[in-house]
Amino acid sequence: MTLIKSISGIRGTIGGLPEDNLTPIDIVKYASAYGQWIREFRKKENYRVVLGRDARISGEMVHQLVMQTLVGMGIDVIDLGLSTTPTVEVAVQLEKADGGIILTASHNPKQWNALKLLNHEGEFLDAEAGASILELAEAADFAFSEVDHLGQVVRNQAYIDIHIDEILDLPLVDAEAIRKAKFKVVVDGVNSTGGIAVPLLLEALGVHPVKLFCDPNGEFPHNPEPLKEHLTDLMREVVEHRADFGIVVDPDVDRLAFVDEKGEMFGEEYTLVAVADYVLSQTPGNTVSNMSSSRALRDVTKQRGGEYTASAVGEVNVVKAMKATNAIIGGEGNGGIIYPELHYGRDALAGIALFLTHLANEKTSVSQLRKRYPAYFMSKKKISLTPDLDVDGILAGMATKYADEEISTIDGVKIDFPSNWVHLRKSNTEPIIRVYTEAGSQDEADKLADRFLGEIDALAKG
Repeated sequence: MTLIKSISGIRGTIGGLPEDNLTPIDIVKYASAYGQWIREFRKKENYRVVLGRDARISGEMVHQLVMQTLVGMGIDVIDLGLSTTPTVEVAVQLEKADGGIILTASHNPKQWNALKLLNHEGEFLDAEAGASILELAEAADFAFSEVDHLGQVVRNQAYIDIHIDEILDLPLVDAEAIRKAKFKVVVDGVNSTGGIAVPLLLEALGVHPVKLFCDPNGEFPHNPEPLKEHLTDLMREVVEHRADFGIVVDPDVDRLAFVDEKGEMFGEEYTLVAVADYVLSQTPGNTVSNMSSSRALRDVTKQRGGEYTASAVGEVNVVKAMKATNAIIGGEGNGGIIYPELHYGRDALAGIALFLTHLANEKTSVSQLRKRYPAYFMSKKKISLTPDLDVDGILAGMATKYADEEISTIDGVKIDFPSNWVHLRKSNTEPIIRVYTEAGSQDEADKLADRFLGEIDALAKG
């Protein structure tokens, strides 16, 4: 059982002992710290926070605890109920709220849940704000409101529709071209809120959705991380229904992956590449992705005359770099697309609409579209942490060993070789070391990852 406290929120497994897991005591404690931070940071008379959740089994329990804690601190809550992470982000902006919380553990299995914390701009908290909340929580430095000053709850379950309307209004979303294409698409909603939002978006665009695992009951039918090994049902259904392609999102709908018409993975790394290619073709500019993402975005950006920047891993770091470079699109290679024209947050719904427009305009198949982009292959592996594992020492040792190569240590250790790369870093969301590699073939990428797994093991054993 696990509890992970980080600057981006609190994440853990449900049940067990306080401070070791995500228990009701921990939920109230960190919701209180966030509420106190809102009051201290915003310094005004009345406060409002947007609250939404994915469809996890524990979601209703966590939702009630967080909502009533904020009410107890004198903060009004705009309750979206079942929602998505990007929908909450959009709602914070449109409501001019003081912050937002989405209750989701993203791609983690069903026993996990989390409080993802947003600022008044609908963006994830920066390091300074996150650290302040952790300090408030540890010191229990918060006060609750007296009875005449309790907050109020306003329920608004229309925000998925409002979010879709905002997407349809984007200049680069051509709903008419999409309707004329008469696409049929299989949707894997992993029995969470993507099963609500994605079909609604597709229907609004004139696309025929074939629903797979779209019952938002929180019983994930497979590992919710949208990777090839978890998507055999989707790949089969695309072929059986003779669909144009398949869509899968994670439980909170900020990650997006496609399956082509042949039932093959488009490649989650290429979600951002394809959408960025379309956006850059219409509005030239700069791009950003994190340093664990494919080189393909760099290549496409340069072909379109823009500049590419690699940031540290984490949405807040990508957004910071995007603002600094005035990037017109960015995101993460895990299928997260950030399109500032709508908002600064990973948004699978916006990504779907832009991808559909790209496909409709190009009048080609998804498999043919994929062949247009540089052929890189990634291997993503991990090592579970144990109490005796000196992660910092291992990463420092790797940096020293490969000091003659192109090295970046802004986030773990990334080693850029001429024809491939490896990125080693401690995860912010799971007790693991991630080992990502990219090369010109899958075999080369896998062998490179296995080689570094062996080298890490050797360093760990001294």
